[in-house]
Amino acid sequence: MNTPTQPPVIELNNVTKRYKDTKAVDGVTLRIDGGRIYGLLGRNGAGKTTLMSILTAQDPETSGDVKVFGQHPYENDAVLSRMCFIRESQKYPEDFSPAQAFKSAALFFRNWDQDFADRLAEEFALPLKRRIKKLSRGQLSAVGVIIGLAARAELTFFDEPYLGLDAVARQIFYDRLVEDYSLHPRTIILSSHLIDEVANLLEHVLLIDNGRIILDDDAENIRGSAATVTGEDSKVTDFTAGLPILHRERLGSLTSVTIEARLGTADRARAAELGLEIAPVSLQQLVVRKTMAAPAGGAGVDPRTATDPSELEVAP
Repeated sequence: MNTPTQPPVIELNNVTKRYKDTKAVDGVTLRIDGGRIYGLLGRNGAGKTTLMSILTAQDPETSGDVKVFGQHPYENDAVLSRMCFIRESQKYPEDFSPAQAFKSAALFFRNWDQDFADRLAEEFALPLKRRIKKLSRGQLSAVGVIIGLAARAELTFFDEPYLGLDAVARQIFYDRLVEDYSLHPRTIILSSHLIDEVANLLEHVLLIDNGRIILDDDAENIRGSAATVTGEDSKVTDFTAGLPILHRERLGSLTSVTIEARLGTADRARAAELGLEIAPVSLQQLVVRKTMAAPAGGAGVDPRTATDPSELEVAP
């Protein structure tokens, strides 16, 4: 693995954010290098928005060290002017129209491309002169993603602003993001619940659960890092002995076990001899299984050690 020669865009060291007795972010240490598309994934309440709010100086950390472009972002115009944060609940002056919102964005973002914004507005069928307060949820989402794309900020955060878009509009967003990123590289952090939709966009995955980063790896390394083994219970148990188990599900004499391990040719040949079926695990399935394996507050049953299938909550 090559050691990065450029300073990181983001560097966090033991960062914690407390709200009374709750740790929304719990001792996070990570490094984010420039010129990549990152996926910040996790369940509702896992800490995604809080972490992005800290990085964009919307909400200061309780403790730890935060650096963005080598400096602390809070009340730091030199840092804040280089980033764009678009969230699902993005607020605009109600009397503004999308055209006015774009005009304001052009004043703040030095890399703003009005021609690109106009093309996107046409693709999203966005009524540029209609007042913001009269827009549908999908149209309001389109305003946010257009600003996030056309701003071409060095560091851009998308905190699920595209959830209001229908499937066709979301695909337009994904396609234009990849196309423009290839022409104008920058650092993009994409938070999403629609993991299967965004999986092919991501170059690096950050998985947060209960305020802690539990997966921090390149997307290429993650592919093939887990598999599901299905077959006769005793044979599956024998085959998976000693391997890290993320999930176990039993139905009669059949058992399905998700393991976090790379299976080589010899492993697959042995599985075939035992009559076992090996299936790949998608990024979404891996996220589900890893977060199920880390119950909130340590409560619940760990699927790696559970033996009674009635103890397991089976996620889709």
